[in-house]
Amino acid sequence: MNEKIKPIPTANQQIARAAGTVMFAFIISNLVGVVRGIVITDAFGTSAQLDSYNAANRIVELLFNLVAGGALGSAFIPTFTSFLTRDDRHDAWRLASGVINLVLLALIIISVIAWVFAPQIVRDGLFLLVPGSDPVQEALTVELLRLMLPSVIIFGMSGLVMGILNAHQVFLIPSIAPAMYSLGMILGTWLLPDDWGVKRLAVGVVAGALMHLLLQIPSLLRTKDRAYHFYLGIRNKAVLQVFKLMGPRLLGVAVVQLNFIVNTVIALGQPEGSVSAITLAFSLMLMPQMAIAQSAAIASLPTFSAQVARNELHEMRRSLASTMRAVLILAIPASVGLILLRFPLVQALYQRGAFTPRSTELVAWALLWYAAGLVGHSLVEILSRAFYALHDTKTPVFVGVGAMALNIGFSLVLSNLFVSIGWMPHGGLALANSLATALESILLIFLMRKRLGGLEGQYIWKGVGISLIGTGLMVTIVVGWLALFRDGSTVIRLAGGLGLGLLAYLGIMCGFKMPELRSILKTLINKINRNSGH
Repeated sequence: MNEKIKPIPTANQQIARAAGTVMFAFIISNLVGVVRGIVITDAFGTSAQLDSYNAANRIVELLFNLVAGGALGSAFIPTFTSFLTRDDRHDAWRLASGVINLVLLALIIISVIAWVFAPQIVRDGLFLLVPGSDPVQEALTVELLRLMLPSVIIFGMSGLVMGILNAHQVFLIPSIAPAMYSLGMILGTWLLPDDWGVKRLAVGVVAGALMHLLLQIPSLLRTKDRAYHFYLGIRNKAVLQVFKLMGPRLLGVAVVQLNFIVNTVIALGQPEGSVSAITLAFSLMLMPQMAIAQSAAIASLPTFSAQVARNELHEMRRSLASTMRAVLILAIPASVGLILLRFPLVQALYQRGAFTPRSTELVAWALLWYAAGLVGHSLVEILSRAFYALHDTKTPVFVGVGAMALNIGFSLVLSNLFVSIGWMPHGGLALANSLATALESILLIFLMRKRLGGLEGQYIWKGVGISLIGTGLMVTIVVGWLALFRDGSTVIRLAGGLGLGLLAYLGIMCGFKMPELRSILKTLINKINRNSGH
């Protein structure tokens, strides 16, 4: 069979350009997410009501990730991209139709079952291990779970639309879509009656999920040769291949979500506000992780997949090494910066209304330990996508299962250890996550090196060394600033520390003429100019 393979732009340039686009969109989404956090904490603080919402939301995330999440990240995009690379759009859209229809059917069935058995899921799944659990809180969690279940179906469809657009190298709109989700939660909290309590946030989740989907539909309708086939595709080899690749990934997703649920259960038995504290702190850590690592991962997966389809593994190795180096150069200072500025950051964002100084202390303590894991989380994002592009879902899943098993064990041990030395126990849950993820990233690096015959280690380590020099200078300046303005206003401490630390780091990067920095800045400036009309 003589199939013509479509040429693509230089891989590293394509990834860098796409990553810059996604980063720009994620910055916008993160800003809206910050506003969402301010609105939610102002209304609910770190109350038992918000703990119930976060507990119910864990179950909703589990249901979505078990079906649509696994299909999107690990199986659908590489398979769909391989058809596009061969310019076989007819079979590409038959694949997409079959996957969409099967996922939609599965999500509807699962959501209906979850709605019927919501009391059992909450009582036996979340509150079983909580000593003296509050029946009122259990009942509220059940009601919130049922309210949010439609978002599982909507997000499943939206996630697959996002995958289709990414495979077509369309990144901006899908990456801004999370801002619509945040906007729905903001509007729900603001506009619905106050006497609804935290239920208005749950309604906002469903509205935000719908906005997340609707924003992407116009871009989907503009894709070339689009077609929808009303069939399940259970005899389509490509559709079956997607679900075959999903198999190991489902196990991995289940274990990851189980870990989150175990942490939630443990935190429900800790002082009030612990669940909300670890949720808010993890969300703060995810903001730079999304802008740095998820942007690069989303941008790189279609390119990696195309390289594999063309049997260009040497080129893939170079692209992966370049992507990892760029991510490390940004993740290392971001991790240290979060640790140094955690208190003024949490105070500036959230400390108002129902969010008290005690709430700040709870969230900042968890953020200290989550921020330490930012580099590990960032590397796992990139390396997992590289394995998925190779049509290998087993390796990252089995490694992830082992890491999450360690995470659960670490969570139990470290939370008890923290109590024994007089520290707030929920910090042990955050540290457990960081340790397990670090070990996961190290093992994935080792296995990928064997798979690709190396990872351009000298090139990566050179970038890391320069990053550490810049981070060292940043630490010195930020620590000095915080000491100088110990009694200053929160805004001055945060803005000054952030600004001076960023300038110090950029100065070192410019001094060493780092190409990654120039590429990112050029892309961001072009996006800003284009969107401002210049």
